[in-house]
Amino acid sequence: QVQLAGSGGGLVQAGQSLRLSCTASGTIRSIDAMGWYRQAPGKQRELVAAITSAHSVFYSDFVRGRSKIWRDNFKGTVSLRVDNLSPDDTAVYFCAAAKRGIGLATTEREYEYWGRGTQVSVSS
Repeated sequence: QVQLAGSGGGLVQAGQSLRLSCTASGTIRSIDAMGWYRQAPGKQRELVAAITSAHSVFYSDFVRGRSKIWRDNFKGTVSLRVDNLSPDDTAVYFCAAAKRGIGLATTEREYEYWGRGTQVSVSS
């Protein structure tokens, strides 16, 4: 089993940046891709960015060019920075991890483990 604990988020102003971090514990050698999802009120959960243990990355269109995801395989952490925030970025952000063997996971069903989520609210 793998447990994910996220941190960061809160209330930020439009134009500022956010940084989220997530630490995996348990049998972390069983996981490969780690990612960040978000869910805004009344909307479906969507992938923000993902990264494999080999550091292959994926960014969704709505953050590409203003976001960075990185990880520390030894520590079992994954971090996300999103710049130039707007109220459209307001959502609950979830850390997720996929089992080893899937590669760069980009669909929700590929992620086996989920953190509890952290609220990010962007004021205009």
